[in-house]
Amino acid sequence: MNVLIKSATIVDPKSDFHNQTLDILIEKGVIKQIAKRISISNNYKEIKRDNLHVSQGWFDSSVSFGEPGYEERETIENGLKTAALSGFTSVAVNANANPIIDSSADISFLKGKANGNAVNLYPIGALTKSSEGIDLAELFDMKNAGAVAFYDYQKPIVNANLMKLSLLYAGNFNGLVMSFPQDSKISGSGVMNENKTSTSLGLKGIPDLAEELQISRDLFLLEYTGGKLHIPTI
Repeated sequence: MNVLIKSATIVDPKSDFHNQTLDILIEKGVIKQIAKRISISNNYKEIKRDNLHVSQGWFDSSVSFGEPGYEERETIENGLKTAALSGFTSVAVNANANPIIDSSADISFLKGKANGNAVNLYPIGALTKSSEGIDLAELFDMKNAGAVAFYDYQKPIVNANLMKLSLLYAGNFNGLVMSFPQDSKISGSGVMNENKTSTSLGLKGIPDLAEELQISRDLFLLEYTGGKLHIPTI
């Protein structure tokens, strides 16, 4: 691929060219020159747009494909193709497939399906078996197979002792545990944030307390166990 990108603002805090508007010459997929003005006689494809910006590839930390089980929703091949066309070079894929991604074989399946793609696929394994919140899944085996984190997608871990055990266990191999920040006893069947808007629409609201209680509990467990925890935003 031979391309000349004209007048692009480079966004890369680690680069000497950060926030500068320059030309970029790419030959056979490799950046060969960055300068104020590049003129070439070769028949290279030229890209020139108003307000053009260039950055390193983006990372999406929460992607839900459908494969396996929900291929009509999205396949891994098409999902990675879409990610590439959207500027993403890596994605972390949630475990909410069918069956739930909760074993080393499932992780290997995802990794295998992603081979040969331009976008890196990083699987997130389920924290509990079938994401049911009862027993821990095969965390160590999934880690060895390539899982980067463990998370029951959009399901809070109600049992505090189970969360404690997951942090203690995953801490033995530097595993990352993710917690959905919502106390289901407080949120109930709410469908949106509890405020004037939910009342005026006649919809059941979820009070801020539901999130705050769960986060407070998990941060306390994190301090108690010395584990590694990430709390995604709702």
